[in-house]
Order: sequence, then C-alpha cells, then structure tokens
Amino acid sequence: MYDVIVIGAGVTGCAIARELSRYQLKLAVLEREEDVCCGTSKANSAIIHAGYDAVPGTLKARMNVAGNRMMDALSKELDFPFKRNGSLVLCFDEKDLPGLEVLRERAEANGVPDVRIVSGEEIHELEPNLSPEVTAVLDAPTGGIVCPFKMTIAFAENAFENGVEFHFNTEAENIEKTADGYRITTSAGIYETRCIVNAAGVYADRFNNMVSGRKLHITPRKGEYILLDKKAGNFVSHTIFQQPTKLGKGILITPTVHGNLLTGPTAEDITDKEAVNTTAEGLAQVMEKARLSAEKIPLNMAITSFAGLRATEDDGDFVLGEAEDAEGFFNAAGIDSPGLSSAPAIGCFLAEQIAEKLEAKKKVNFHSSRKDIPCVAESTPEEIARLVAKDPAYGNVICRCEMVTEGEIINAIKRPLGARSLDGVKRRTRAGMGRCQSGFCSPRVMEILTRELQISSLELTKSGKDSYLLTGSTKENL
Repeated sequence: MYDVIVIGAGVTGCAIARELSRYQLKLAVLEREEDVCCGTSKANSAIIHAGYDAVPGTLKARMNVAGNRMMDALSKELDFPFKRNGSLVLCFDEKDLPGLEVLRERAEANGVPDVRIVSGEEIHELEPNLSPEVTAVLDAPTGGIVCPFKMTIAFAENAFENGVEFHFNTEAENIEKTADGYRITTSAGIYETRCIVNAAGVYADRFNNMVSGRKLHITPRKGEYILLDKKAGNFVSHTIFQQPTKLGKGILITPTVHGNLLTGPTAEDITDKEAVNTTAEGLAQVMEKARLSAEKIPLNMAITSFAGLRATEDDGDFVLGEAEDAEGFFNAAGIDSPGLSSAPAIGCFLAEQIAEKLEAKKKVNFHSSRKDIPCVAESTPEEIARLVAKDPAYGNVICRCEMVTEGEIINAIKRPLGARSLDGVKRRTRAGMGRCQSGFCSPRVMEILTRELQISSLELTKSGKDSYLLTGSTKENL
C-alpha cells in the first residue's frame, strides 16, 4: 500500500513527486512510457511566462507568477538551464493598443513586475529584426526560457534520490475506490494507494471521470513548431509573441537556452489524443505567421519540426486539488499553457494539500539539490582537461554537431533513472539534436547503449515499446 501514487511523469507529475518526497511518505509514479518527459513536456515552447496573460484570480495566474518567481533558485538548486531573456508582445495596429493595455493591467493585478508598453524607435532598439509594421510592444522582462527536458529530468532524479519509486511502461487502465483508498489496475499489475495525484495530461479527464461525478473534458490542442539551426540563434534575444487570442498566444519566435531559434506553435483543437504528427498545412501556417513578426526570419535554416498536444479543459483554467466527491483523489488536470511555467508552484500547492490530509511529517534528511551531466560543449579548456583526466571517455566526441562526448552519454545511462533508449540519451545530453539530427552519431550512441545496458542491439529502441531501431543482421539475410 502506497501513501500516494502520481499518474504521469511529465513536468507536472515529476514536480509534484519531488515536493511530496520532502515528507515521510511511501510514494510512486506510474508512467505508461519508457521514460519521464515523453508527452507534452517534451514538445512545447520551452517558455517561462512572465504571467501577464492569465486572467487575474485564476489558478493559471496564481501558479504562473509563483512558478516564475521560483525559477532562478530552482534552476541553480537542481542544475538545469534557465535564462531570463524577457518577453515582447507585438501590436501591429494602433487600434489594437487597448489590447496591450489590458495585458499590462493584468500584469499589474497578477503582481508581475516592470511590465511596460514601448513604442517608437525603442521597439527596434530592443529587437532590430522585428517587422517595421510593429507599432508598439508590451515589454515583460521577467519572462524566460528553459530546457523542458532537463527541468523534468531534474525533478524526477531528485524525487528518486529522495525515495520516490518510478514505474515505467506501466499504463493505468482503471481506478476503483476501496475502503482504504484506491486500487489502480495497470498494464503491469495492480497498485493500492491511499491517495492519487492525477497528472495524466490529455488523459487526465479519463481518470477523473472514473471516480468523480464532476466530469472533466479535455480537448487536445495541437501545436506545430519549427526549430532552426544555431546559426539563427541570435536572430532575436527576447521571446517574441503576437497579441493573444482565445486559442493561445499566437506564433512566437524565441531563442532557446541551447542556442537555437524556435518558432510556433499552431493551435488546432483535435480529437485524437495521440496525434503528434506535423502537417504541411500547419508548418506553412507557422512560417507565414512568423514572418509577420520578423519578415527576415531565416526559415531556410530549419533543421527539424515537431508537434505537441496541450491538455485544454473546457472551463479554461487549471483543475487543481482534491475532487469534492472523491476523497484522496487530487487533480492536476487541464495543464495547458502556462503549464511549464507553473509546474514548480503546482508541485508545492498539491504537496502541501496532500501532506496536510495525510498528516505527514517532513523528512530531516531531504536532499534538495542534484548535479546535471557535465556539458563538455559549454566547459572551459581547463574544465575539459579535468574531466578527461578523471575519465578519458570525456575526450571522445560522439555527436559532432552538439559536441557530446562518450563520457556524457555513459553518465546519462548510469545516473538515477538513466536513459534506456536513443531518445532518452538525446534528451539528457543533446546527442542527435544538432544540424544532422543524429544522422552521423546514432550508430555510435547505439553501440554505447548496447554495451552499457548489456543488451542485444536488436533490443534497442528509439523511444521504448515497439520502436525498435534494428530488425536483424544483414549477415543473417545474405
């Protein structure tokens, strides 16, 4: 019997698990995929929103602003990349200026500092590559960018180090109320728990509706993106938004913490909760609308495209807390934008509620920090020399695009909750994320995975389950 089981190992579920691990509780996370960060958490804008867009008084506003404030200390404590590059919201017509003023007033009501409206020559002093059609911008300096993979993995590793169990390839299929709590039937067996945290992304409505009379309905909102080469990474320094609509914040252009340029997303409500494919129409829309913000954006430097799904609940706000008619069942549902920004605050919010309900005491030996994999590409010559002296594998470059070494890949495999697939290595080290998109390094990464995991190359997958990379040996077919 567990005290709490979290369903879903995305950024929200892992943040909640990490905060719960501060307490003397028996905890587990159930995840249907082979790793953390396999859903919306790996396919989003990688933005830490300032908090000016959410309607004052909503959970989105409260969690966004609180999460934003936590990011500086948290990124240092858990050693993941984060930068406050600031956000700009573009206005293209003077008649739309009242819309910017609404956002400024929301920022003030939400407690977002230093937000102002800029016009005239200062616009292009802030961002020289913006379209000449821009008449005014909302400047929000507390906006930031983050690595969503590293952030999620950091939460998960720290939770694991503090005693949280992670059960991968374990898909929750049914939930039943019992005298002592809940019984969860999964693809890997039955789990009993006193409390459940429902952090299941686009499937959170399904689990809520198994136990609660207050039915939720989540619509997957597809967003398609284009990622540009690092040569385009300095095209803008801020995150550039267009004035928002009811579907979202429009097509953005933003640098990433790793030096690329990202543009997107589209906002298409769909019914298929697995439809993460890109489309010609969607990518064409991204390109067309990105050029409205910056007509000279170098889209010819695109190196890949991807799509993610946002879990949009019908009421438009996050659904957080214990279900009124299902004691011990806590929702973290409808976590669409600004979910990434809000995850740290959601973790604190729900962990405190659950700890109070279970009368849990805090641990005296909680370890709040973790160290990430050393990054050779960002190290000084002296730091690299020390790494190589300690382990020569850090001198053997495997991924030339991103300058990822064998030592980093081995570290990614052997560390807590280590990589078990090509994508697992990719998210932890960036091997395969460069210009050639793993065209050259994947065979070497596969060799290292096979050796370190002591498995057959035929067992290797791209991303778990049946995504096998090889079907056999050529010599067997001669």
